[in-house]
Amino acid sequence: MEGTRISAARRSTLASSWASAIARTESVMAMQLCLTGVRRNPGRRAGCLDSGSKGLPVRRRSEILTARGRDRVTATETGASARYGAFISYNHADRARARWLHRALERYRIPSKLVGLQTAVGPVPRRLGRIFRDLDELPAASDLSAEVRAALADSACLIVVCTPAGAASRWVAREITLFRELHPDRPVLAALFDGEPADAMPLPLRRSADGAETEPLAADFREGKDGKRLALLKLVAGAVGVPLDALVQRDAQARVRRVTAVTALAVLLLLAMAGLTVLAVRARGEAEARRAQAEGLVEFMLTDLRGRLKEVGRLDVLREANARALRYYGEQDLATLPPDVLARRARAIMTMGEDAMEAKETARARAAFLQANRITRALIEREPDAYDIVFAHAQSEFYLGMLHLEARQLAESEPHFEAYAALAHRLMALRSTDPRSAEEISYSTGNLCALRMEQRSADKAVKLCGEAVRAAETLARREPNSEQRWRDVANRQGWLADAQVLARNPDAALALRHEQVGLLERLLARDPQNARNRRMLISAERALAKREAWHGDSEMAVRRMRAAVADLRTMTEMDTENQEIATRLMEMEAELLKMERRIQ
Repeated sequence: MEGTRISAARRSTLASSWASAIARTESVMAMQLCLTGVRRNPGRRAGCLDSGSKGLPVRRRSEILTARGRDRVTATETGASARYGAFISYNHADRARARWLHRALERYRIPSKLVGLQTAVGPVPRRLGRIFRDLDELPAASDLSAEVRAALADSACLIVVCTPAGAASRWVAREITLFRELHPDRPVLAALFDGEPADAMPLPLRRSADGAETEPLAADFREGKDGKRLALLKLVAGAVGVPLDALVQRDAQARVRRVTAVTALAVLLLLAMAGLTVLAVRARGEAEARRAQAEGLVEFMLTDLRGRLKEVGRLDVLREANARALRYYGEQDLATLPPDVLARRARAIMTMGEDAMEAKETARARAAFLQANRITRALIEREPDAYDIVFAHAQSEFYLGMLHLEARQLAESEPHFEAYAALAHRLMALRSTDPRSAEEISYSTGNLCALRMEQRSADKAVKLCGEAVRAAETLARREPNSEQRWRDVANRQGWLADAQVLARNPDAALALRHEQVGLLERLLARDPQNARNRRMLISAERALAKREAWHGDSEMAVRRMRAAVADLRTMTEMDTENQEIATRLMEMEAELLKMERRIQ
């Protein structure tokens, strides 16, 4: 709600006010549109940097996990006539808050006793379904993109992230106005994260359809106000059309049941695993059967139970379960175990390592990944030509290299990245038609390319960066309509151009920069509103201008740099709060001034 702006009497009637707001959604418009899919970053790892960036192109395991089910929409999910359960409108300065809200809404499960209840907006679903949140900023665009417009047209409600930055955003205001024009009867919900309501709510949100000033109800996420849980429940109640007090009551009952059941199950499983381990030691004749049962329990703890513990916030139990499982695995004689058991263990231990990395517990992550590497090494020694085993060992080598890299231990990370690259080439030899083979070549050689650049090893950098370009081109030709694949190609071209400069091959570097600019120009021509492609093109033009100046074509270099500076200045004027592009503009203006002085 609105915190200090709401009297005590008004607080006492908050639930009924919220229910009244929901009741105004009795008539829902249906609109049939031919929609394009939501663009999600298909890159599984980092390495898709803007050209000219010196960030190391490595990837995170969490970006390649699949099948979490959030894209499946069933008949009992919200919005029978809408593709998205909600559209989140926010300023790019609030992207962290919007990302958290996105995940919280998609993960929230509505209490079973409310599911199927008929409301003004239809039957209450199990979940809200898919939530739309635009991942790209739009500073260089003159209006909302077709993708955003289509998503607004096919969303059951609009949720506005309210902060002073959001209130000042022209895009947030435009999205509110357009949503109300398209759906005057669908709810527009305010999520207040920072500032006072008068300063944090965009003007269109504070005005009714007839232009009169209003005080919209808000879910108050500010510290000391509603609290995250209650504020989230207010948004869910508004989206699905149930009274807030009913949802709060059922949610509290459901949480108590889940916490009790999951905690009891975790304790029982820990005791069962300990008991089975003891029995396996005492009874050699029954060791195999007991171990199989223990393995099954551990795998369940690290898969299904892991997700449930995270959902109810019992990370203490999850940490204890992971620690016991790691000790259990560390005591086994790998030489006596069959390959399927080893593979299952490797997957489970990598999962524990991922949990530790997310929690910034480096020592625990290193212990887990060392165990996983020990297991995958034993596997690959038994079956050196099994594709999935080679792939698993490649991941464990990558993780060890990544741990050293994050600690800035380049010498220690080198052997692991080299092993990762060698395994990627083995994958290509084993199964060249599998898309994972080309991806692993691209990612592993990209990592080594950047590492060799840091080590000033020119010849090795040129070779590796060239392999990364060719692998990226192979992937892009397989998916010619994927903009991300072609952006990866442009990015790799930039790295190869820098490697050619290091190797004293200026003509090759100039040609690569021309190819890169041409590719990005074609991408931008497909979608002129795409700010990400425009930023990459400006960076590529900047790098090409420097190459042209070095080759003596100063007039062309100045013209190209002036055009790039003008484009970036336009982006800055449309997004005055973005300090990153403002800083880049200052750098490019200084570089342009130096070029102009040379030709005077």
